[in-house]
Amino acid sequence: MKQKTIVISLGLVLCAVMALAQTISHARKQKEQKMFQGLRTVIYHVNDLAKAKAWYADALGVKPYFDEPFYVGFNVGGYELGLDPDAKDTKQGANVVAYWGVRDVKTTYAELLKKGARKHGEPREVGDGIITATVEDPFGNVFGIIENPHFKIDSSSE
Repeated sequence: MKQKTIVISLGLVLCAVMALAQTISHARKQKEQKMFQGLRTVIYHVNDLAKAKAWYADALGVKPYFDEPFYVGFNVGGYELGLDPDAKDTKQGANVVAYWGVRDVKTTYAELLKKGARKHGEPREVGDGIITATVEDPFGNVFGIIENPHFKIDSSSE
C-alpha cells in the first residue's frame, strides 16, 4: 500500500510538472507571436554625417553609442535615433514624422530653435493635455517632439 501511495504521488507530481511545462511553453509561444515590439529606431537621412552628428549630439544632449562612417546611432531614452548618410533615394522632409517624448514641449522647442532648427509646427495642444511640435533640422528632416502625460512604456512588449 505504501509503494502504491508513492507511485500515485510521483504520478501526480509528474502531471503537475508536465502541466507547468506546457503552460510555460504556451506563454513563450504567445510572447514570440507578437510581431511588433514597439519603436526601436528612427533613421534620418542626412547629406553631411559629421555636421548632423554634431548637431544631434548637441540637440539631444548625448553622444552617439554607435559611430561609423556608414551610420551613427544615439540612444535616446531607450530608443535609437539613427543618422544615415546614404540619402540618394530619399526626399528630405517628406517622410513620416517620428515624435520623441519630452517633459516640456515648449521649452524643448525653444532650445531646438536656438540650436539651429527651423520652425515647422509650433507647440500646440492636440487634446487631453497632449502637446506636440515639429522643427526642421538643419538637414531638411522634420523632427517631432511630444509631451504626452498618458503614455507609459509597456515593459511586457520587450
